[in-house]
Amino acid sequence: MSIRHVLIVDDEPDIRELLEITLGRMGLETRSAGDLKEATTRLREGSFDLCLTDLRLPDGSGIQLVDFIQRQHPDLPVAVISAHGTMETAIAALKAGAFDFVAKPLDLERLRALVGSALRLSQDGAPAQPERRRQPLLGDSPAMQNIRETVAKLARSQAPVYIHGESGTGKELIARQIHDLGPRRTAPFVPVNCGAIPPELMESEFFGHLKGSFTGASADRPGLFQAADGGTLFLDEVADLPLAMQVKLLRAIQERKIRPVGASQEIPVDVRILSATHKNLAAEVAGNRFRQDLYFRLNVIELQAPPLRDRVDDIPLLAAHLLERIAARWGQTPLALADDALQALQRHTFPGNVRELENILERAATLCEGRTLHTTDLHLPAATVAGIPLAGDDLTTAATGDSALDVHLANQQREAIRRALEQTRWNKTQAAELLGISFRQLRYRLKKLGIE
Repeated sequence: MSIRHVLIVDDEPDIRELLEITLGRMGLETRSAGDLKEATTRLREGSFDLCLTDLRLPDGSGIQLVDFIQRQHPDLPVAVISAHGTMETAIAALKAGAFDFVAKPLDLERLRALVGSALRLSQDGAPAQPERRRQPLLGDSPAMQNIRETVAKLARSQAPVYIHGESGTGKELIARQIHDLGPRRTAPFVPVNCGAIPPELMESEFFGHLKGSFTGASADRPGLFQAADGGTLFLDEVADLPLAMQVKLLRAIQERKIRPVGASQEIPVDVRILSATHKNLAAEVAGNRFRQDLYFRLNVIELQAPPLRDRVDDIPLLAAHLLERIAARWGQTPLALADDALQALQRHTFPGNVRELENILERAATLCEGRTLHTTDLHLPAATVAGIPLAGDDLTTAATGDSALDVHLANQQREAIRRALEQTRWNKTQAAELLGISFRQLRYRLKKLGIE
């Protein structure tokens, strides 16, 4: 196995010596630089597998070095060493393209883990795209091409990523792809729906507990952070976390340590955090429902999951893929999609996005008499076919808008929802299916439109 080379950039001789000794014991060759100018010279003269740089240098900043490496050596991972009190600058370094950061005073165990992850990334090179038949992020539209390019870049970093978008747009698939293409792909990917955990159990679920720490704790139990150690923890619907849990989550992310319920000592964890929500997290912060400091920590890099109505050209490919998956699950040959059915799908607004498309196709495949799906087999929601928009969250604010058109659209939505509820005898789950929206979206609209 070839020897790996690391460039250390720090103006403090003691720090450089400590890093040289630590990395030398890991079997790594090191070269050092005391300032930005010397570092760029070293990079021009030699080849490296990793760069460790301090944020503050005598003739510039570590962020300038990150920028230089991004331009001149894009495949070289660079990690930033930051002093306490400069976390905002460290986050800026992550946004600039740094792989990760480690705080002073140096935690050598944390440093070794960081170096190991970075060298795995350097050794692997740019991760290859999986074959299309295994690729969950399907689509040739500009929006999806941009998503795939961005995901490939984000996979090379350890920066927290906040994915936002409507329900059913595939936010978890995007998060899983970031994990699968990165150096943590051999470690666990642990998804958690923050809105599905009862508030009284959240601390135990996230951080674990010790036997006897509370009534019913009959044995030690690891939490989600421990389950994801070395890998990725995906916080879906993170906006649903109660404020008390947000404080504890912020500390765990900042300190990279957790304290199980009933424990007296904190446990170090090495977890990359990805988060998502269909809500407007900035609006949640403005409404004092989400902590601003946690928002800034999670939203180091923001990624928008495009709604299906913005990439209708992808519908033929997605529909074919979904019909193949449905057929494989049922042990049958895939059904064909007639032109009239495909055109109807491309006219549909898809408030439930890709998830709704899958539900429509599965229902059609179940009820279809032949081997080809036509428009009549799709049973598209009457409200959408009639032109009553139910998709956009912007329209759900129409009840408080100034425009007469807004009020008219809100009244149409209200009437469509009432008809669906009456038709299903006020079974909200069935009404949501009839309208082609998720149960969560229906509940949101009931509250927004004042329907009891």
